[in-house]
Amino acid sequence: MPTRNIETLPKTGKIICFDVGSKTIGIATSDIMRLIASPQKTIIRKKWSEDKNIILQIIKDNNIVAGVVGLPLHMNGDISKSSQSAENFALLVEQECKIPILMWDERLSTSAAESSMFEMRTGRQKRMSKKDAKKAVDSVAASLILQSVLPAL
Repeated sequence: MPTRNIETLPKTGKIICFDVGSKTIGIATSDIMRLIASPQKTIIRKKWSEDKNIILQIIKDNNIVAGVVGLPLHMNGDISKSSQSAENFALLVEQECKIPILMWDERLSTSAAESSMFEMRTGRQKRMSKKDAKKAVDSVAASLILQSVLPAL
């Protein structure tokens, strides 16, 4: 069962984070020292069996020991419509991928990701298509969620 207690996560090893949307899943991972969260990829959601295979491969390739799923709450802290979807996703990942999952408040992560990407519009960012930028924002949001978790570990 996904937890909201950070103390239940393993004390060492890399962590994966998911920013779950209705159409996409943004993915980020930590480094082994748990200092830096890096965007990895955005999955365009399909069937769970297809999404699961991609997620399992990332977990295997990166030696992931635990996961975080962003919990979308209303600004006043109440559960949102998307909260149940995120919790269901977390339960599936925990059961199918055999790693513990932490639910973490993600309020404002997507808008913070959009702001940071807007501020970084130099070099490659200028050449990035609008479609690619829209896909990248989900993995950047996942990295911001994960970066907010890392100091608490």
